[in-house]
Amino acid sequence: MRRQHDDLVRQLDGYRLATAEIVYHMPDHPGVLQTFIWQHLDIAPHYPELHRFLDFWVKNIEARIHSVTVGRTKILTPTRYTRAAGLFQLH
Repeated sequence: MRRQHDDLVRQLDGYRLATAEIVYHMPDHPGVLQTFIWQHLDIAPHYPELHRFLDFWVKNIEARIHSVTVGRTKILTPTRYTRAAGLFQLH
């Protein structure tokens, strides 16, 4: 319950849920791209939390970032968690 309260307080301060799709080159196979999804409460348009995470990535993870795509919610929302029933991928 405390986490939801903290999230609401942050949203009242201007934070919104940001989702970033980070596409990176696999260290052992640089020609192969992999995707990582990052979600956190952050402030648009500067995204300080995302920049902190990307700085950590560059300094500590061997995988070189190819691209980052960011989306965010625009309104206050309660924190929701759902369980995925499955993952399907078409090639």
